[in-house]
Amino acid sequence: MSRLQGKVAIITGAAKGQGLAEAKLFAKEGAIVVITDISEDGINRAAVEINETGGTALPIVQDVSSESDWKKVIKVAVEEFNKIDILVNNAGIPSRKNVEEETLQEWEKVQAVNSTGVFLGMKYAAPEIRKAGGGSIINISSVYGIIGVGGYAAYHASKGAIRSLSKTAAMDFAKDYIRVNTIHPGIIETPMTQDLFEDVEALNWLKGVTPWPRLGKPEDVANGALFLASDESTFVTGAELVIDGGWIAH
Repeated sequence: MSRLQGKVAIITGAAKGQGLAEAKLFAKEGAIVVITDISEDGINRAAVEINETGGTALPIVQDVSSESDWKKVIKVAVEEFNKIDILVNNAGIPSRKNVEEETLQEWEKVQAVNSTGVFLGMKYAAPEIRKAGGGSIINISSVYGIIGVGGYAAYHASKGAIRSLSKTAAMDFAKDYIRVNTIHPGIIETPMTQDLFEDVEALNWLKGVTPWPRLGKPEDVANGALFLASDESTFVTGAELVIDGGWIAH
């Protein structure tokens, strides 16, 4: 298992859910993973789990909406491992309010974490990826960055911003052999969506809009991220990988 052998990857929001699944898979495939999260206990537990199973993980506490935190993460990664090859902007927070219900404070918080965090990650990681001779940036958006569902105003806006920002970054960085792609998951069973899976009405609705016989798992997203991180995708940039069990194919 060596699809990422010798590569150094930064993965945000890696204490649990999709981010943890991505970190574990990347480490299994040979990457050194610099994993970050706002939860100190969570990210330390994730690192222990990866290191105890033969991988190499360095945990860093990070608020992705903080410019100084991003500078710190990049500095530590380069000091420890000399380079950065891969960035996975995975960290995100939900919001389930419509335009009238949403407060300005919550709107700004969701944008700061979900879209500004992606901007800052690319801004500060790209120069180091360029020095390494190129690499891959993977930004986790959502099907809600492509389609509309009522009641998710701030979340939809933030995920749509990731989609558009990634395309312009792909154009900017192509000359440096830096690929920028987005992943658009459907409903994935993670701690962030646990309440939906525990709501019988919501769960039945989700099953109804998903043609595939089951809903998504974190490993489904991790496998897509692995392809985009690996050299198998060296002619793929500015693309959208939808992992949703056929939801938006309707």
